Parts: sequence; structure tokens; C-alpha cells
Amino acid sequence: MILAADPLLSGPVGLPEVLIVLLKVGAAFAFLLVSVMLMIWFERKLLGGMHQRMGPTIAGPWGVLQTLADGIKLFFKEDLIPDRSDRLVFKLAPYLSLVPAFLVFVIVPLGGDFAGGSGVVRWWGRDTYLQVADPPVGVLLFLAMSSVAVYGVMLAGWSSGSKYPLLGSVRASAQMVSYEAALGLAVAAVVLMAGSLSTHDMVLAQAGPGYFGIIPSWNIVLTGFVPFVVFAVAGTAELNRPPFDLVEAEQELVGGFHTEYSSIRFALFYLAEFMNTITMSAVIVTLFLGGPSGPVLIGAIDWAWGVIWFSVKLFAFLFGFVWMRATLPRFRYDQLMDLGWKLLIPLSLGWFLFLAALETGRDRGWNLAVVTVVTVAGFVLAGFLLAGALASARRGGDRFGPGGGGDDGDDGDDGDDGEPRDRVLEEAG
Repeated sequence: MILAADPLLSGPVGLPEVLIVLLKVGAAFAFLLVSVMLMIWFERKLLGGMHQRMGPTIAGPWGVLQTLADGIKLFFKEDLIPDRSDRLVFKLAPYLSLVPAFLVFVIVPLGGDFAGGSGVVRWWGRDTYLQVADPPVGVLLFLAMSSVAVYGVMLAGWSSGSKYPLLGSVRASAQMVSYEAALGLAVAAVVLMAGSLSTHDMVLAQAGPGYFGIIPSWNIVLTGFVPFVVFAVAGTAELNRPPFDLVEAEQELVGGFHTEYSSIRFALFYLAEFMNTITMSAVIVTLFLGGPSGPVLIGAIDWAWGVIWFSVKLFAFLFGFVWMRATLPRFRYDQLMDLGWKLLIPLSLGWFLFLAALETGRDRGWNLAVVTVVTVAGFVLAGFLLAGALASARRGGDRFGPGGGGDDGDDGDDGDDGEPRDRVLEEAG
């Protein structure tokens, strides 16, 4: 019960329980790998259509086997290891990026009858959840694994023994750390509303009848939409996907942190990137859009409708990621840092405090209208103070900008005492 809240493990654990767990692990791994392969093909095909190109057309019907052909090609290519690299760390780094993506996926509920039950399915006389594991600290596991993935990128750049991969890995570390705080605060808002860290309990809390029979009781509605936007933006930056793909800015860093990688090790980084995209989309669906919860349209196998609804929501987010890649230009690095530190973190922190004030007022019977007015007024005041501080810092930076010391750099002054440089040089002999 400490390791997982799955009813399968609530009693004695025998051979049937072990086989069911192994089956769920194998099914989740197969589902994720097939999804990655189809996602790569889908992104190429959709980008081709948006850019008025054909996309993959040769390998298989509509080019659907192009990803498989690329994987086979990378598998048999020569594996190169730089002479000045740290060989052990260089070989280990790709797995530090790949493994956390799968470990996050194991806590995602993929199906179950949440509309008319508790999401429990019955297989071979045993009750279980349609997810690999449901630890009581499931959301914390997601945050921990997303932090561990930074090490794979950082160590890959450092161990290559080259300055360009090192620059890419430093960028990745700064970017991921910057957006990790906003991501955690958005998750904290969901935990506050759900009252649990378990992903299964979060889906179950969102599976209610909703409001007026039309608006679902999803966390995107209960949290006021702001944590959802913050999580989506911060998650995109965590994935290093456009428009936040400065880690792999080709015109600046050649190829980013994996410049020195080839063959199957490069394929592992490539696989981890798309696997993280699918995993992050699945987490967003679980936290904010009710996961596999949805109406049972035809009363056949109730838990199968959960898989269908989850797949539909997941596909919608994957389409959104591809759409952003085809539409939005890449941010500058200073814009990336400003967005994370100066906007997303204050916004997510302020909104979390606002939700906490509402929950406290509701529990203690306060006037929610007064609580809302006071907290919004405090929120606006803090926003004005932050904007003033940023404007003051910007003016200070402009004052000591290109000319230095208030010098505009155009009149030939030396920037110290206002005298022309020629006169100073003459006096110096």
C-alpha cells in the first residue's frame, strides 16, 4: 500500500499479480514506443502539409514506415566516440534522457470506467487500475523525473569534450531550471484542488457530472485556466520544442548538446525527445483534462471508452505541438529567460496564492466575494510593483549600456571625465 495504491497489490502478491504487473509494463512500453514511431511520422507528414510539401511518401503506405527505416539506418551506422570525451559518461548520458520519460508514463492512467465507477478494471479475477503504478506521490515522481532528465542533456554536452555541445548543455540546464519552478507551481495548484498527489485520484475527482450538465469538472476549469496555460508553456520549454528549442539552435551551436553523437546513441536522444513530448501531453491530459474520464456512449466494454477518450485528448495535444512548430518563430535567449523568471513564475505563484485563499475562505465560511476582491487587489498591486522594479532595472541597464558610465559612445569621449580621447592621448605623450 505504501508503494502503490493499486488494489491489485492491496492483498497477498502471488504469481497472477506478478504476471498482470509484467503485462501492464510490457503493454505500456509497447504503446509508448509505437506512439513515438507514429508521432515522428505524424509530425513529418503534418509539417509537410502545412508547408505545402509532400512529407514521407516512399517507405510504406503514405510513408508510414519512414521512421522504422530511419531507426534501422541509425542502428547500423558507425558509432563514433570523440578522443577527448569521457567515454563512460558519454555512453551513459542518452539513457539518462530516455529512462525518465518512460518512468513518468507509468503513472499515467490510460483507461478505466471513471464515469460510472472508480476506474477499476477486472482482469483474470483481479481488480486493478489501467496504469502501471499509482504511487501516493505520483505527481512528485513526475517532477523528480523531469529534473533527472536534465542530467542526461548536461552530461552529454560536458562529456563530449567539445565547446559547442557544452554550450548547448549549459543552455539546456538554465532553460530547464528556469521553467521547472513555474511547472511545479502549476502542479501545486492542481494538487490543491484535487487534495491528492495520486494521478488516479486526480482523474477520479475530475470525472464528476460537471456544471449545468455541459461544463466538465476538469481542473482546467476548477483552477481558472491560468495554471493550465503556465503548465503548457513551461512544459514546452522543458521539452526543448519550438519556439523554445534554443538548446538545438543549429545556426548558433551546430547541433546542440548531441553534436558529437552518432548511430544508435543519437537515435536514443531523438527517441527521448519525442517520447517526452508524448509523456508531457499525457500528463497535461491527466492533470487538467480529466485523463481517460468521459461518457460511455455504447455500453459494451466500459473501460475501453476510457482508452478512447484518453487517446483523443492526447492526439489533440500532439497536434498542437506540431502546429506550434510550424507556426511560431524561435525566441531569443533573453526573451526565453524573461518569460520564465519575470512572467510565468510570478503569475503561477500569485495564482496559487489566490486559489489557496479561496479554498481557505470556503473552508472557514468567509465571504468569498470579499476574499476574491482582496486577493485580486493584492495580486494587482504586486504586479505593479514587479513591473516597476523591472522597469527600474531596465533603465539602470540602459544607463550603463554600450557607452558605459552615461557615455553615449558617439562624441569621442573616454567615458571617464568627458574629455575627448585625442586630448587625453596628447597629454599622455
